[in-house]
Amino acid sequence: MKKSQSLLPLAFLLSSVVFAAPRRPRILGVAHISLYAHDYQASRAFYRDFLGFEEPYSLKNSDGSPSMTFFKINERQYIELSPEKARDTDRLNHFALETDNAEAMRVYLAAQGIKVPDHVPKGRIGNLNFMIEDPEGHSVEIVQYPTDSWTVKAKGKFLGLHRISKRLMHIGIIVTKFQEEMDFYERTLGFSETWRGSSKGTVLSWVNLKVPNGSDYLEFMLYSQPPATDKRGTAHHLCLEVSDVKASIAALNARSYRKTYTKPIASKAGINRKRQVNLFDPDGTRTELMEPTTIDGKPAPSSNAPIPK
Repeated sequence: MKKSQSLLPLAFLLSSVVFAAPRRPRILGVAHISLYAHDYQASRAFYRDFLGFEEPYSLKNSDGSPSMTFFKINERQYIELSPEKARDTDRLNHFALETDNAEAMRVYLAAQGIKVPDHVPKGRIGNLNFMIEDPEGHSVEIVQYPTDSWTVKAKGKFLGLHRISKRLMHIGIIVTKFQEEMDFYERTLGFSETWRGSSKGTVLSWVNLKVPNGSDYLEFMLYSQPPATDKRGTAHHLCLEVSDVKASIAALNARSYRKTYTKPIASKAGINRKRQVNLFDPDGTRTELMEPTTIDGKPAPSSNAPIPK
């Protein structure tokens, strides 16, 4: 009798153990956007000579052909450019979110039912990274910058005085599966909605979702049906923060590349009531220059329009 009684507390303790789910590590911001280019050298000139970003490193394939060029915006944000894999396809390759613990993020995402690799590899420039896919099918890179990576070793370098912006404010992605995408980014990744907008007031056009541990955000470009793959350059875009759009336009007009860029460059106030200007690389991918505050300092109201159906 004493023997069975002595076993009861242990059995009770074992049956009461609750295994806590892994906690989500921090997501610090949008690390980069990766784009495909039909004419690699022409697009390279756009980001380097027109937007003024320096190239800290370029990678080659085993046969010596170009693989990827990095354009440095700031110490933690880049634009990546690669030659296209096929003509007339989506120019968006992927975008990346920065975390301070890639392995913990891998474990967390696996516990959430997200397909992840069995370990976190180290990339060619020394960063820890792996790919996941969101419900819309966008490739999302999770990246961590370890101290021995090229990214960290380039600290303080390649920050050209002529770069048009010092911050990647947001990335725009096409969304047709609205609720699935909201669940993924809000519930699974911890993003928070900050604003909704409508271009015509009848249906919702945009939803902005901020990263949980920073100020960068994603902009959902809402569609009932996705545009054709060769018509996505305006929707899939990057937004660069500038303090003064008018001054930025003047700087661009003064650059020698302006003779190559034949499109008009004009400022406007968007539905979000922030001054902005749209630029397009040789493949039609849009770069939006935007001021961080509204024209009068007052926040733009969110739209109550329904989502597209």
